[in-house]
Amino acid sequence: MGRPKILVTNDDGYASDGLAVLGEALRALGDVTVVAPEHDNSGIGHQITIKAPVRAAPVEGRAVPTYRLSGTPADCVVVGAFDLCGGTPALLVSGINRGANVGDDLNYSGTVAAAVEGTIIGVPSLAISLAASWPEQGLEHHWKTAADIAVQMGREILADGLPRLTLLNVNVPNLPARELRGIRWVRQGRKGYRDRLDRRTDPRGGAYYWLWGAFDPADIVDGTDLAAVRDGYVGVTPLSIDRTNHDELGRRWRERNARVG
Repeated sequence: MGRPKILVTNDDGYASDGLAVLGEALRALGDVTVVAPEHDNSGIGHQITIKAPVRAAPVEGRAVPTYRLSGTPADCVVVGAFDLCGGTPALLVSGINRGANVGDDLNYSGTVAAAVEGTIIGVPSLAISLAASWPEQGLEHHWKTAADIAVQMGREILADGLPRLTLLNVNVPNLPARELRGIRWVRQGRKGYRDRLDRRTDPRGGAYYWLWGAFDPADIVDGTDLAAVRDGYVGVTPLSIDRTNHDELGRRWRERNARVG
């Protein structure tokens, strides 16, 4: 039996340092193919290109086969899994993202969306991020710390699989490996964004906007992905692509049956 095929992508673009480190590290587990966007796609979410063609081109000088794609992270997963890997991948790893993907960030993250797309098409998937811009801006990026965690988690997935419709979202503190306090399995937190809109005026009097926002670390709740990173732990959150609120669905059915009865 041959080595497993591993597909690697990201949303920061094919020139990202974290992507290169991740691809090389995962060679310990199998045959790696990297397919990543031509440009930074941070915050693009799960956009798929359906009204224009996408094109792939090889990237020279890489230790693993690497392609840049004129599309989104989700596009990269589809093209990589169905063509450029040369067979169905046994594992998809998206990252290493520069910055944490915690709390409500997951709704916008192209990194997480790539892992969601992998799960949709049946490939066990994980997203991994280095908290290099939160809780404070990092002057040094500990890519190897995150890459080693990705190898560890990837090895476990290859051995044990993942539950149906489930992916892993992994956030690694921006620390040397020796300073990590461990790994915690945690739930997705909430990130109460503030100052979402900055309205400014250009020299001609026209309005323009910067969108994003800040949040107050005092709002962090223990047992969440935000708390894990804050406290120096790797936070691992199992996510489901089933967005059904099963508690509410069950409540509605019970109410309906009670009325019928």
